[in-house]
Amino acid sequence: MSKGRRNNPLNAFTGEWTIEATFPGAGAGGHAVFEWVLGGQYLVERSEVPGAPDSIAIVTIDPDKESYTQHYFDSRGVVRVYAMTFSGGVWTLSRASPDFTPLDFWQRFKATFSEDGNTINGAWENSEGGAHWEHDFDLTYTKVKPKAQGAARQSDRKPTRKKVS
Repeated sequence: MSKGRRNNPLNAFTGEWTIEATFPGAGAGGHAVFEWVLGGQYLVERSEVPGAPDSIAIVTIDPDKESYTQHYFDSRGVVRVYAMTFSGGVWTLSRASPDFTPLDFWQRFKATFSEDGNTINGAWENSEGGAHWEHDFDLTYTKVKPKAQGAARQSDRKPTRKKVS
């Protein structure tokens, strides 16, 4: 990670997460990974949720350091650009203007990190023109605990060479 990213608030996202998406009448569990790429210049999220499109999102930091832009791509071929903020443990995404795809509807997402930073609870909403918003679905991320360092599986350990006498 580059020096400029060492104290970046977006570090709160890095790591592996389970995802629970709750759609009207259904729910699905999935998986996401957030990681810095290209020397810490971009934060990438890769996610998979059965019943929903697989996606990749690339977050860029706007020069003013007060906001971000998320570039979203999914397995349907959808490409979208979201304005993003993250401050005080609150994460927002919004799309209110056309980008690479027509703006058939507006979208916004608001989520809050838990005190310990291990859970993100949020919800997506959509609107036909920005005046009246409707709940779309809930999304919960739960951080996967890293394995203890001394708990490597036997197959993960390097083989040791025995001395031949």
